[in-house]
Amino acid sequence: MIMRIKRILLVFMATVLVLPSFLTVSPNKGIAAEDPSGEYATKDEVVYGTLSATGEKQEIYIVNILDVVKAGTIVDEGTYSNLKNLTDLSEMEQTGDTVEFTAPEGKFYYQGNKNDAQLPWNIKISYLLDGKEIAPEELAGKDGHVEINIHTSANESVDKAFVENYLLQISLNLEPEIFNNIKTQDGMVANAGKNKQVTFTVMPEQEGDLSIEADAVDFEMQGMEIAAVPQSMSIEAPDMDEMTGEMKSLTDAIKEISDGTGQLNNGVSELNNGVAGLRDGSGQFKQGISDINGASNGLINASVSIDEGLAKMSNSLGESLGEMDLTDLKELPEGLSQLADGLHQTADGLTKLNENYTKAYSALDEAMMAIPDHEITPDEIEELKKSDANKEVVDQLVETYTAARKAKGTYAEVNEAFVAVEPTLTKVSGSVTEMANTVDGMSTEIASSLEGMDIKASLAELQSGLETMSANYKDFHGGLVSYTDGVAQLSHSYKDVHSGIVELSGGTGELESGVDELDNGTDTLYESTKDMPEEMQKEVDQMIAEYDKSDFNAVSFVSGEKEKINSVQFVISTESIEKEEQESTEEEVEEEKGFWERLMDLFK
Repeated sequence: MIMRIKRILLVFMATVLVLPSFLTVSPNKGIAAEDPSGEYATKDEVVYGTLSATGEKQEIYIVNILDVVKAGTIVDEGTYSNLKNLTDLSEMEQTGDTVEFTAPEGKFYYQGNKNDAQLPWNIKISYLLDGKEIAPEELAGKDGHVEINIHTSANESVDKAFVENYLLQISLNLEPEIFNNIKTQDGMVANAGKNKQVTFTVMPEQEGDLSIEADAVDFEMQGMEIAAVPQSMSIEAPDMDEMTGEMKSLTDAIKEISDGTGQLNNGVSELNNGVAGLRDGSGQFKQGISDINGASNGLINASVSIDEGLAKMSNSLGESLGEMDLTDLKELPEGLSQLADGLHQTADGLTKLNENYTKAYSALDEAMMAIPDHEITPDEIEELKKSDANKEVVDQLVETYTAARKAKGTYAEVNEAFVAVEPTLTKVSGSVTEMANTVDGMSTEIASSLEGMDIKASLAELQSGLETMSANYKDFHGGLVSYTDGVAQLSHSYKDVHSGIVELSGGTGELESGVDELDNGTDTLYESTKDMPEEMQKEVDQMIAEYDKSDFNAVSFVSGEKEKINSVQFVISTESIEKEEQESTEEEVEEEKGFWERLMDLFK
């Protein structure tokens, strides 16, 4: 009821202001009889449209404003269902698609109804109460959470020049005693007197999906006001130098990262190749140690046989020295010579074994020493993980670093065993060689002194020498057993070293793959971003060109006229949503009404 009274008062005030122009004609603006043809310079059109509360078209009329520069008869284009002179009381005539009337100089206003026309925009409005769709007439007087959705789109049956160049401004006036907790994502909420005004703007060529939510009590709402005007302002391009400069710095930094990852990729590839060589050398060393360990039993058994043979020979010679037949003594030098040859072969085998071991150990030591001694603290590792580096690559680097440290630590623990092998082999080989030379010398001396010698005395001396040799050989055999035990321990321990090296090799292989992927990724990132500053400038220029409508020339909504059209504007409003008034049950006494009462009744 309150909104209805407001509308009546506004219409009444407008009527009071307009009536004098209808009731009078200024004598100074009369039409000269001798020059009946008039002329206007420009024309403005204001298109008024009324819609239902859901957006269906109800009525369209146009107020035409002509700037008459020569009084007389004016012929204007347009087809209307009804004409109304808003300037004076002179008649207007519709003939086909033209309107003819007599106009004085100055601004001339007339209205033409065009209910068969279509607006350039389709407007659909829907309402929800507590999440359920509801008709607007049913919403009036209700309480609850209200959502209003507005959708605008182009009407393809109307000249597209309006949709392409006009922006829509949709306004809702909400009374605070009815609405609170007003929320909208797309609109702007501002104070308009005591009311809250929500305003939406839809840019040219764009569809609008607009919404507003509020809590309502005893729902009523004034009609929405929709204005459409050309976006004729020119948009000045922003200064992009600073932004593009920063983007250039970013792309340069990405290029440096890409170059750095390329160098890292090369370094990791070299590291992986070196570790692969270390793995292969370690495999050969492991196999060599395993072979030596496998041959240790045979070496010990041979040494035992030699020891037993010497002891048996010494014992036998001592027991049978007085009774033995010395006729076969001539075979002794040959047996000693064969024994010396066997010892020489053993010494040569030990020498060859020492050479192979030295090469294998040297390769292993060189590979292990090539592993850097850098010690990375847990804090540094944690800091690296928190950086922008690829997490998977960082994990691979940490895993590789841990495996390398483990392998080098294990090697350091068993290195004493490695170092002790070479001097032991050298010492054993020298002892066997010395022993072989001694036996060989004995064989030569026996062979040369068999003639004319005191055989029994010589045999006694020989037996004594064999006893000494047997006793010394036991010490040698003990050292040989210790050596083979050391080799066995080394072979067993080196399995862990080799496993660590193999694990390290696998880690560096994964690291190389990850860094290669990182390198490819940074290369791709650089290729994708290197032209970004130019693309940004191009995109901004394109956006500005899209919304710059400063070169738009107005076209008529009513006809195809373009040359004299100065502006065309749209003023559209929807029905208000109001509660139905209760009919009075009491009889009202009809009183005689005066002019003003009857005038007011026209608006009830």
